Amino acid sequence: MQPQLIICEHCDSVYQRPALAPKQTAHCQRCGALLERGRHLTTDQLLALTVAAAILFMLANAFPIVEISMQGLSNEATLWASVEALAEGRITIIALVTGLSIIFAPALQIILLGWVLYHARSGRIAPGFRTCMRALEHLRPWSMLEVCLLGILIAIIKLAGMLEVHAGLGLWAMAMLTVLIILISGRDVRDLWNELQVPVR
Repeated sequence: MQPQLIICEHCDSVYQRPALAPKQTAHCQRCGALLERGRHLTTDQLLALTVAAAILFMLANAFPIVEISMQGLSNEATLWASVEALAEGRITIIALVTGLSIIFAPALQIILLGWVLYHARSGRIAPGFRTCMRALEHLRPWSMLEVCLLGILIAIIKLAGMLEVHAGLGLWAMAMLTVLIILISGRDVRDLWNELQVPVR
């Protein structure tokens, strides 16, 4: 398929790829199915959000996510400390999955997005573009920051009745990072295939 053509996934009709403004949509004339949406974010905006995500990722890993205190004793936990605590038990495999989904997968997503968008900003195709884009697609299901965030919030609510529990700076950074990851790993990034006219092999 040539980059300037688009095929309806429902009826296989072929159209010239339209130039869409933000929030505009293109529909199939035969079956009415949605063909494509206009990009909401420009490449510069995506790159800026990726840099912000990188800063938040470092904050989320450097600062405690939860601080617990009881009778004058206090303790705090970071994301990495949580993974290490799981690794010390009998369920080491859970520690590996947790580390992959809340540390390594998001970190790799941010690095690959930054690499691709840095070159796309000046209209260039990044070295290894196809590999990076396909890796990003494979990484999306493994990045589970939102699941981890929900689990932490539930734990805080349950512990609040027994202990003094405070959300750390790392938790706030993680919450904002979760939103940014969802924004920058969406359809706007996949549209780079067409914007840069990269042939799919």
